Amino acid sequence: MSVPSAKRVLLVDDDPVNREYLRVLLEAEGHRTLESGDGEHALRQAQAERPDLILLDAMMPGKDGFQVVRELKADEATRSIPVIMVTALDDRAARLRALDCGAEEFVAKPVDRAELWVRVRNLLRLKEYSDLLEQHNRALECQVRERSAQLAASHLDTIYTIMRAAEFRDQETGAHIKRISHYCRELAARLGMGAEFVDTIFHASPLHDVGKIGIPDHILLKPGPLDAGEWTTMQTHATLGARILTRDEGVSAYLRMGADIAHSHHERWDGSGYPQGLAGEAIPPSARIMAICDVYDALRSRRPYKPPMEHAAAMDVILRGDGRTLPGHFDPAVLDGFVHAAAEFDAIYTCHAD
Repeated sequence: MSVPSAKRVLLVDDDPVNREYLRVLLEAEGHRTLESGDGEHALRQAQAERPDLILLDAMMPGKDGFQVVRELKADEATRSIPVIMVTALDDRAARLRALDCGAEEFVAKPVDRAELWVRVRNLLRLKEYSDLLEQHNRALECQVRERSAQLAASHLDTIYTIMRAAEFRDQETGAHIKRISHYCRELAARLGMGAEFVDTIFHASPLHDVGKIGIPDHILLKPGPLDAGEWTTMQTHATLGARILTRDEGVSAYLRMGADIAHSHHERWDGSGYPQGLAGEAIPPSARIMAICDVYDALRSRRPYKPPMEHAAAMDVILRGDGRTLPGHFDPAVLDGFVHAAAEFDAIYTCHAD
């Protein structure tokens, strides 16, 4: 009837004679024992030693066994240690109280050797199975974390591959997409978005113009202003980008947000944008953030048809409007966050200048 390997059992009793009797019984079965004479010491010892089983006297001066077992089961570190309450109380109420406090078993004094050993053996086996299950769960959690990290890395590889493909078509994307990532992360954090959202928008926002892959060169690379027909074709890059990034329901969070941004970053809060004419909160939050970041960077950047603006001038256009860009184009909360992050935007542009 012996348990395959020796276990450590903590004996808690204010009477040393009782502890000695239990020690002899348990060591005869090959187990190691620890001893404690009061409840406070037992709690500290259980924390420090993490025994496999505790035999706990119910009636002790100071903190009695009922209080001790309740505190053991309330503590994450000692909750899984099984407890056998050893009590001279033979009334039903005392036994129910012991179980209610969290004890797994109880034995009556004077302790019967055969009864004690059956209960000890069963609880030690249960503890061993519980420990194996916990180890298995930890191993599974580790595997899940590793697999999640591998999937995230794979998704990022996909994003960077798409971005490199876009760079072959549009030479503006190099430093621009780096700045966009940092602008969006800064503004999302400033707006109180969660850490997952902030991380996702940092990696997803560079995909905003990926649809330009599908725009003909004579339009995409035209050095001057576009005519009406060319502008209509250019506007299709938003829908094309969303199609490129939307494959199936299992697509990564980065690509899902990237598709939202690609499709809607030219929508305007007042409904005057494209391709769908969305307004207000119908526009995805990520696209609302991207919209102001994209406009700021476009104003700061040199284009074949315009010189770059200084930070103060770009801020003035966004906050006051210039006919083409108006404050009403932006989510008021995002605009307010942008104003408070203005110094950081200027620093990002300087750090990642063309």
